[in-house]
Amino acid sequence: MAKVGYIGLGIMGGSIARNLMKAGHELVVHNRSRAKVDALVAEGATAADTPREVAEQVEFVFTNLPDTPDVEQVLLGKDGILEGAREGLIYIDNSTIKPETARVLAERLAAVGVVALDAPVSGGDVGARDGTLTIMVGGPEDAFTRAEPLFRAMGKA
Repeated sequence: MAKVGYIGLGIMGGSIARNLMKAGHELVVHNRSRAKVDALVAEGATAADTPREVAEQVEFVFTNLPDTPDVEQVLLGKDGILEGAREGLIYIDNSTIKPETARVLAERLAAVGVVALDAPVSGGDVGARDGTLTIMVGGPEDAFTRAEPLFRAMGKA
């Protein structure tokens, strides 16, 4: 099983994170509001204080955030994912952001050896809870293949 980070534990993210744990993956989580982190820690996840700490500990790191500026901040900002990234990490964004931003972020990550998958989800909070999301994945096929067991825990990719 994989060691996975999940950042953004809102309406959909919290349920997706739970489904990843149910599938047997080890989970490190971060969110702006600590109560959502604490709830998942009580279920077996590990807490991280910053996105950087998440990236430093995992093989895959997901984000599920409200909008493009939020993704940019969590990825590129102080104590962001990029600061904790290393070669071999796979970054997966479940947010719905501008395609051109996804490409720019993928290029920034590639400069440090991180592969990015743009993977917005559809199916709402019920789909997230039930593990029946539709996941539209774009990015390198080898990274998709490595991440596919994670996507299968979330829904259909």
